[in-house]
Amino acid sequence: MALDDDHARPDGTSDATVAALGKLSEALEVVEEARGHLYAFHRRSGTADLTLGEAVDALRDAGHTEIADRVEEDLVGRNILAGRWSFQVVEEYDDGYYAAFREHERAAREALTGGRRHVFEAEMKQDRRTHGRPGHEATPSDTGG
Repeated sequence: MALDDDHARPDGTSDATVAALGKLSEALEVVEEARGHLYAFHRRSGTADLTLGEAVDALRDAGHTEIADRVEEDLVGRNILAGRWSFQVVEEYDDGYYAAFREHERAAREALTGGRRHVFEAEMKQDRRTHGRPGHEATPSDTGG
């Protein structure tokens, strides 16, 4: 079976266009991965601050009030960048670079392939799979399920 309509190359679309959109999609995937790392950084930074608060409490409980006070005053709740906690960095990234990148990728697909996604990858799948072999179906509906 051939590709589904959502991934089929529109008539008249050149190999160069499909390859260029594939590269643009690949770049967006890297941005998505970077965004995931940024969210992980956000989570780890928050967890570190909460754990630091526990360490301050433990230092106090162990009788080290001066050290606990210095750490608490300088580090607990401190900005990770000038004027920003990690959630603010995430929001700025999401609303700026990430949103612009996604919009340019979407607009290019709309203009060049009617919005179809992953045309390059779908054609690669058609080329690389062993047609007729179980586990190599073109679409989920070809599996009989």
